[in-house]
Amino acid sequence: MSRADAPLTLDRIVDAAGNVLRRFGPAKATVVDVARALGVSHAAVYRHVATRAELRDLVVGRWAETTMPPLQAIAVKPGPAPKRLRQLFDALISIKRRRAAEDPELFAAYRTLAADAESVVAAHLDALVGLAATVIRSGVEEGSFRAVDPAAAARAVLFATSRFHHPVHAAEWADPAIDQTYDDVWRMLMDGLCVAKKPGRSRKHRRRKEASS
Repeated sequence: MSRADAPLTLDRIVDAAGNVLRRFGPAKATVVDVARALGVSHAAVYRHVATRAELRDLVVGRWAETTMPPLQAIAVKPGPAPKRLRQLFDALISIKRRRAAEDPELFAAYRTLAADAESVVAAHLDALVGLAATVIRSGVEEGSFRAVDPAAAARAVLFATSRFHHPVHAAEWADPAIDQTYDDVWRMLMDGLCVAKKPGRSRKHRRRKEASS
């Protein structure tokens, strides 16, 4: 069966749009260009995707969705909340940097499309906030985080760390000092979010007290 004879599905259309983006850039990510890549009429594609804007949103939405599974796994796994929150953002940063390094042309094309896909990007950010809020909520419940609004705190952490994972800052990720800056920012965020540890007596002091009693 030729590609023109294969059943035309929305998944095939979105896959083809990604290939068009990689080869020709965002200017060619139109319904007509995708139809040509699939070897079908543009009318056939229009039965699944009504406009170029809808196609753009589907492509950006697919790209955003693929970042979520490893993050979702971290958000729900057991363990101390401060450690899981750091793992969540480490993973987010790693995913974005890997994509930028391994396929820079496609990464740049997606970044261009995302600038106009406001509703899709907003939904993606809300999903990320939701994952971070899940971890922060568990930290409040276990007593490691202060009694904060989990969603508000999660949004604050997401935007405070945006330089390290938002595609618009991709050119800065090659800075040799970027990881140290991330560590510094994270330390300040956790100083504000974590419950302050009460100063305790040293083990040596406790042994002396027990010996004298």
